[in-house]
Amino acid sequence: QSTLFRKHSGFTLVEIMVGLAIGMLATLVILQVISMFEAQKRVTTGSADAQTNGSVALYQIVRELNLAGYPLMPVDNSPLECTTVTFGSTGITSITPISITNGTSDTLTIRYGNSAMGGIPMTITGMGAPTANDATVNNNLGCETGDIALVLNSATCALTRITDVSPASTVPATITLSETTNAIAGGSLACVGVWNEIDFSVNNGNLEREGTPIVAGIVNIQAQYGVSTATDSNQVSQWVEPDTVNLTDISQRNRIKAVRIAVVARNDKMEANNVTTALSAWTGSASSPAPAIDLSADADWQRYRYRVFETIVPLRNVIWSRDTL
Repeated sequence: QSTLFRKHSGFTLVEIMVGLAIGMLATLVILQVISMFEAQKRVTTGSADAQTNGSVALYQIVRELNLAGYPLMPVDNSPLECTTVTFGSTGITSITPISITNGTSDTLTIRYGNSAMGGIPMTITGMGAPTANDATVNNNLGCETGDIALVLNSATCALTRITDVSPASTVPATITLSETTNAIAGGSLACVGVWNEIDFSVNNGNLEREGTPIVAGIVNIQAQYGVSTATDSNQVSQWVEPDTVNLTDISQRNRIKAVRIAVVARNDKMEANNVTTALSAWTGSASSPAPAIDLSADADWQRYRYRVFETIVPLRNVIWSRDTL
């Protein structure tokens, strides 16, 4: 009976306590592994998101930059050579292809038209017939009512809005202008379509286009002009800060041949300790230092991980105008 009793007596208290201790240790190890795995997963996922966000943000900016200056055609009297520009009632304030506003995070303003015919200039053969605001041209292909027209007369230019266009089959054709400043027989007229002025900036951790957030996780933009030694040269000789170029001086503005951009994306996971000490837009030199990336407005900025995306964008619509500048 004693042997049978021992077989049915179960576990002793000591055995149960040892089993519980082993189980607790195993649970602690499992929880620690899960915690480390989860932390690593958040770092990896956050870095992947930053990688994606930075790439998309840079793509959005570059896509618009490729259009900067279109369709200011490289003709003998290129619009980029206008020393005087009258904007009339168009609401347009500049035809400068690209301007950068320097700041803790820079703002890029990109300007271009959308003419389907590339803004090819037409000679004005007559003015004032059949009505006072009608310009007679050989053809008006690519011109539409409501578009912006650029009137060129040597180095004097004027922008006006098109209020009417004769049928394409009409020869000679007429284009009715809301204002006729600078429009004279022998001058040139180019239809540039809808004129766009696009701002890219960073606000509250988002890349904004025209004040509308389009990409999250972007905390800074830095940009510089790539300038040549002369307007008729397309070779970038130096990278300069935006506030060193006077855009109202066309001899300085037309030396801008490229833009260098750095977009800073942030992993949204805040670490327990500092993981970032400094950020660099790109590798600079003594004569052309890289712009500083200052994120100190956020007291915890060093506890985040960042990705910096940098590229150089040639201003092809300016480069193509080299022989006329």
